[in-house]
Amino acid sequence: MAKRDYYEVLGVERAVEVEEIKKAYRKLAVKYHPDKNPGDKAAEDKFKELGEAYEALSDPQKRAAYDQYGHAAFDPRMRGGGRGAGGFHDASDIFREVFGSGIFEDLFGGGRSESAQSQRGADLRYDMEISFEEAANGCEKEITINKQDRCETCHGSGGEPGSKNKVCPTCAGHGQVLTMRGILRIRQICPQCEGAGRIIDKPCKVCHGNGRHERMTKIMLRIPAGVDTGSQLRSAGNGEAGLRGLPSGDLYVVLHVKPHEIFQRDGDDLICEVPVSFVRAALGAEIEVPTLSGKTHIKIPAGTQPGTLFRLKGKGVKNIQGYGTGDLHVRVNVEVPSHLNHAQKAKLQEFAELCDETVNPISQSFFDKAKNLFS
Repeated sequence: MAKRDYYEVLGVERAVEVEEIKKAYRKLAVKYHPDKNPGDKAAEDKFKELGEAYEALSDPQKRAAYDQYGHAAFDPRMRGGGRGAGGFHDASDIFREVFGSGIFEDLFGGGRSESAQSQRGADLRYDMEISFEEAANGCEKEITINKQDRCETCHGSGGEPGSKNKVCPTCAGHGQVLTMRGILRIRQICPQCEGAGRIIDKPCKVCHGNGRHERMTKIMLRIPAGVDTGSQLRSAGNGEAGLRGLPSGDLYVVLHVKPHEIFQRDGDDLICEVPVSFVRAALGAEIEVPTLSGKTHIKIPAGTQPGTLFRLKGKGVKNIQGYGTGDLHVRVNVEVPSHLNHAQKAKLQEFAELCDETVNPISQSFFDKAKNLFS
């Protein structure tokens, strides 16, 4: 069965802002959430469909790919990628991102325990500046950040070697306690065990029973070719460590690309302005052109005008989603001679006297049009 258009799934127009997409998803996700429709297979399928649509359209890069290629943009057979290259997460994960982890209890009452999820380590953000070449070609970078990392003495358990732990008497091992607020049942982190569900009889002396402590940590990152300013990379599990062995958060790296002295970027294409002398442009020549992979040569025909573009196919930037490589557009910038000496001026004047209207057809055409305008 063919997938429905994601904009149709969310009931929004194609040109809407991302806030409208989030608003539409929030409304429909509450309506079709499995906890509100127990045993309803149709509602469950609808909820999953909403999650796919939201993840695709809420991310600018994924949305652009979907607008251009449709559902094929996320087909591993088309891209050679899997979930890590843009595959969808579980619909419930998307629901939590939009509403927060406590929405299950707030809206539907009860539900499964979310202590491990709520007490996982915090996500971290790291802003990184990279060169134009590193963004275009991809690279590996080692960064050092100060964060809450797993305790090396107790290996994250929070207890001294040989210590024992017991079930928390306050939450009976659930890591959460239930409170009532009117008609709502609210689950909160247990204040005694802090969500771990167990109590340690001999806390680790280094981390004081937390299972983690602050230290400088080195992390190696692989930056794929084709990233640009604003691209975000997710390094799973490299955020802060969770309490007493609970899962770590993620590290989100936001990239900032330095401007290049020669190249300008337009999507996956590059633009480069190359100065050419008046004589070479008039007579034609072979000129040297820089590319990201080294120098190359192109031939420009006689009479090449300023602003003329020459395309070098495949000499641009690799598409980050695997859709080939862009092109390099070389724009000719004809340089007018300056600082002429007496002899050079005399020769140029002699050349001008030898020229008639056929030498400068563009200028002649313009002035003919101007005459007609005022006649």
